[in-house]
Amino acid sequence: MYRRALEGKEKAWGPEHTSTLDTVNDLGNLYADRGKMAEAEAMYRRALEGYEKAWGPEHTSTLNTVNNLGNLYADRGKMAEAES
Repeated sequence: MYRRALEGKEKAWGPEHTSTLDTVNDLGNLYADRGKMAEAEAMYRRALEGYEKAWGPEHTSTLNTVNNLGNLYADRGKMAEAES
């Protein structure tokens, strides 16, 4: 369902629209929950880059994705990356 939503939003609004990025972040959460850490990291990084361009570094959507990425790093034992 997330993939279907993502494809539709990319076609309708483009890959950098904030609604598209919300789904990218949600897909990252799904991958993280399923233990697909590399895929989750790729989705979080994509969402983070887009949110920073659209909203800036202090927006709550940007910061939520930063937090998700930090949690992912902590779960993978990458404590230095999680802390930074």
